[in-house]
Formats: sequence, C-alpha cells, structure tokens
Amino acid sequence: METENPRREAVVGTAGCLTAFAGALAGIALWAPYGKDGLLGGFEGATEWDVVRYGLPLMVLGGIATALTVFTAVRGRWLRALGLAAAVAALASIGYALDALAGPPRPECSDPC
Repeated sequence: METENPRREAVVGTAGCLTAFAGALAGIALWAPYGKDGLLGGFEGATEWDVVRYGLPLMVLGGIATALTVFTAVRGRWLRALGLAAAVAALASIGYALDALAGPPRPECSDPC
C-alpha cells in the first residue's frame, strides 16, 4: 500500500508521539503532589504504596489518552477522539473507584492534637 505523502505521514506520526509523551509528562506532573503525600506524608512515617501502584499508571495513561484525544480531535478524526474520550472516562472512573489518589489516611484526633 503506497501512501500519498509519506513525509507528511511521518511528521504527523512524530507529532502524535510527541503529544503522547507530553501527555505522559503532564500525568506525572499532576500525580506528583499525591505521590509525595502518599510516600512521605503518612501517619508515623507510614507509606501508602497504592498511590504508586495504582495512581501513577492511571495518571500516566490518562495523560496520554487525554493528549491523544485532543490531537485526534484537532486533526478531525472525531470517531477516534470519541473512543479516546471514552477511555479517559473509564480511566477516571477506575481511579475514583480505587481511590488511587487519596494518599495515606490521616489520623483522627481531637483537641489538643
């Protein structure tokens, strides 16, 4: 199968890869405050590894899917953009169900604490 303009397809493919990479970095940047609290902010030094185990992959995949959704929508590929938006919604619902970004539980204390 010959392509009409292989150089244009290479540029679009490279732009898509760079968009996915930027989305992954955005996901990591948005995860970082939760990750810091989960790893370092626990009660009596307790670490909540679920923040790393579930939160980080969900945020990275969500960032990639969101960036590619915008990329495909800008290119006019509405059906693919709709499918990717459904994937973003599924990842968000999984994250909420797992409470992946909740961080460590805070101690219940009353005055004086």
